[in-house]
Amino acid sequence: MYRKDRITNFKSKIPKIIIKKNMGWCDDSESKHYNKLIKFPFKYNAEKLYKKNNTYDIILVLDFNSRPIRKNKGSAIFIHVARKNYKNTAGCIAVNKKNLRNIIKIINKKTFVNIN
Repeated sequence: MYRKDRITNFKSKIPKIIIKKNMGWCDDSESKHYNKLIKFPFKYNAEKLYKKNNTYDIILVLDFNSRPIRKNKGSAIFIHVARKNYKNTAGCIAVNKKNLRNIIKIINKKTFVNIN
């Protein structure tokens, strides 16, 4: 996923989704949409994907807890743009925008991300 207003000339071998102002990711295990892309308004807890800061200018959604989705086993594990000084994330992986763009150029649907 990416912010079209901030990212241009974006090439990828994987499907791209433009992040819109009403998009989010459900992190509420009470919802049937847990660990899935949602649209606001939404009655359960969800993280907004359209942010003022640049951390979600590009998001790679990792295939974590998705086949099948198990409640309370984790949601919204992304690779996204790092904050200044690489401040901690809330469970995601963050890299600088230039490196993330380079990663996206070479990965495809069969790419396996191993996190140790």
